[in-house]
This record gives sequence, C-alpha cells and structure tokens, in this order.
Amino acid sequence: MYKTLLFTFVLSGFILIFHVQAAFAQVNTINYSNMNLENRDFSHIDLVGSTFVAAEMRGANFQGSNLTNAILTKAVLLRANLEGANLTDALVDRVTLDSANLRNANFTGATLTRSRFYDADVTGADFTDALIDRYQVTLLCKTADGVNPITGVSTRESLGCR
Repeated sequence: MYKTLLFTFVLSGFILIFHVQAAFAQVNTINYSNMNLENRDFSHIDLVGSTFVAAEMRGANFQGSNLTNAILTKAVLLRANLEGANLTDALVDRVTLDSANLRNANFTGATLTRSRFYDADVTGADFTDALIDRYQVTLLCKTADGVNPITGVSTRESLGCR
C-alpha cells in the first residue's frame, strides 16, 4: 500500500512540475516576428520575453517598456524611441538602432552583437555587462554621457570608455 501511495505521490509531483513549467514558459511572451510595426506605440507595456525577429519597427515607441529577456534579431529600429526601456538580458543581434532614442535605457547583461547605433542618443543608458562589438563601443564612447536614473551607473563607465 505504501509503495502505491508513494508512486502516486511521485507521479503526481512530476505531472505538476512539468505542467506548471510549460505554462510558465508561455506567460508574457508575444511573437512579433516578421511583422511591420512601423510607428507602433508599445510605450509602458510589459513585453518580457517577447520576440521581434526581422520586425520592421522604424519610429516605434517603446518608451518605458519592459523588454527584459526579449529577442530582437535582424530588426530595424531606425529612429525608434526606447527612452527608459528595460532591455536587461535581451538579445539584440543584428539590429539597426540608428538615430534611436536610447536615453536612460537599461541594457544590463544584454547581447548587442552586430548591431548598429549610428547617431543614437545613449545619454544615461546603462550597458553594464552587455556584450557589444568593440567598434560600436568606440563609436558610442564618443557621445556617451549621463547617469542612468534607475541603476545609478554612468553610461561611460558601463561602456568601459577611457
């Protein structure tokens, strides 16, 4: 009897664990891949874990949005507004951020490989522990200024500017 009870208990535990994990993985994830999102307003929205693969987002507004763990690859964010956005641990690979407003954005731990930041405003942005191509860091350091109001980290310090 104890073996049956123990087996039932263990089996129900496994079912509960795997069922809860599958449901948890889907919470707050939205897939915007390959969509035209030009000039869309995503301001102050919780977009944790959302996916924006090859999305066209010229002029989109992400001001104050939470993009923690979001995936933005092969995306175009030309002249986009990400002021005060949280991109902690986000994957931002091969993204065009030219002329974007990145003031006070938080890129802590983000992967920003093969992305472009030409004429982007990074005043107050925090890039602590972010992975950025060396050439882009050199360009960003030319205009980097300010301190992130949330993390208290200097933009120049977070980029490792000399």
